[in-house]
Amino acid sequence: MFYKDDRLALFIDGANLYAAAKALGFDIDYKLLRQEFERRGKLMRAYYYTALLENEEFSPIRPLVDWLQYNGFSLVTKQAKEYTDALGRRKIKGDMDIELAVNAMELAPRLDHAVLFSGDGDFRPLIEALQRQGVRVSVVSTTRSQPPMISDDLRRQADNFIELDALREIIGRPPRDGNQPLREGTQPPIPRDI
Repeated sequence: MFYKDDRLALFIDGANLYAAAKALGFDIDYKLLRQEFERRGKLMRAYYYTALLENEEFSPIRPLVDWLQYNGFSLVTKQAKEYTDALGRRKIKGDMDIELAVNAMELAPRLDHAVLFSGDGDFRPLIEALQRQGVRVSVVSTTRSQPPMISDDLRRQADNFIELDALREIIGRPPRDGNQPLREGTQPPIPRDI
């Protein structure tokens, strides 16, 4: 439940939201996402968390990161680390959970409602801590993918679960094929291991 006078903040786990939307077959339009939550309350902050690949001249996520910075989002980034696993496969590590949790706890005294865009069960203790401070927490993810993209524990802890697929018509657009130019405010493919 959203109230118009609620002080609201968005915490977007970029890689997790991208994977959930991709599993559902649509792309997120971040301009529409921001507008939707501005309608739902007094949007104090919209954080977007992502890791960037180091040593690459051009990152596929760079246009989105730049667009978000110029359009009212607070970007939190760090360099992803590349490594080779025991089977010789190239892997990328760039977890942003701690940064998201720290920002949420710092902002909690000035919030009524936090919206977490992630299905990562590691955030369950964060939700519980926010709730102890009187902050209502909504989680946006999906149960409609195979497998579901949200942890059962996370969904149960949240005050409200918002099915990402239910937002498709409001904040989404069809995925682009490789020949279409990327529209401002939409996310390019990013590595899933981040």
